[in-house]
Amino acid sequence: MMQLTSLPELAIAAIIIIIVAFLCVKKGKLTGSAAVTAAILGMCVAVGIGYGGLLLLGAFFITGVAATGHKKGLKAAPGEQHAEKRTAGQVFANGGVAGIAALLALLYPDHERLFILMAAGSLAAAAADTVSSELGTVYGRNFRNILTFKKEAKGLDGVISLEGTLLGAAGALLLAVLYWFFFGGYSRALLVLIGGILGNVVDSLLGATLERKQVIGNNTVNFLNTLSGGLIAAALYLL
Repeated sequence: MMQLTSLPELAIAAIIIIIVAFLCVKKGKLTGSAAVTAAILGMCVAVGIGYGGLLLLGAFFITGVAATGHKKGLKAAPGEQHAEKRTAGQVFANGGVAGIAALLALLYPDHERLFILMAAGSLAAAAADTVSSELGTVYGRNFRNILTFKKEAKGLDGVISLEGTLLGAAGALLLAVLYWFFFGGYSRALLVLIGGILGNVVDSLLGATLERKQVIGNNTVNFLNTLSGGLIAAALYLL
């Protein structure tokens, strides 16, 4: 694993993270508070997991930005502008579990592999959710409620399409392949993929139930999505 073991390496990582966060603000991808949150989470991942973790985090972010920006005019309701700038809450909802898992990997080195797997599973779930939501809205043909399978309008909480589901699985696969490349272990990479796909299913189920009833908001749903992805990957590893 490519751990950051010296102060110069950590300083370089910090500079890169700060520059990226600043550019994201300048490009309108993040609010100021979101950039600070992203920088803190990035440093947690850098310290706890190393370069491989940072690249996983970066891959999710790039994938999410690309999916969000793709044909964004088709995603907004008439007269409504599709929001692209992410807030601090959205950043933490998607990357918070990875940051926490990275710190746990640092605090409990004997279980480092488990917590790195959890971080990867959470990011795979985040990628699957973002890609399926953003691209499914564009390329989906038949939209159905995940619980009742009745046809419903696209964009509603808990509504899925076959195309969006497959595209989300491809997003999770990307993170799983990167995990395998940086951390090794084909079987563990498969667990990352499974965690990502099932985490996305949890997201849709929560959307169709608690979010529709306004019991919880979208950021909470996204956090539980990533937590589910990480816990599922970790639980399968321990079986």
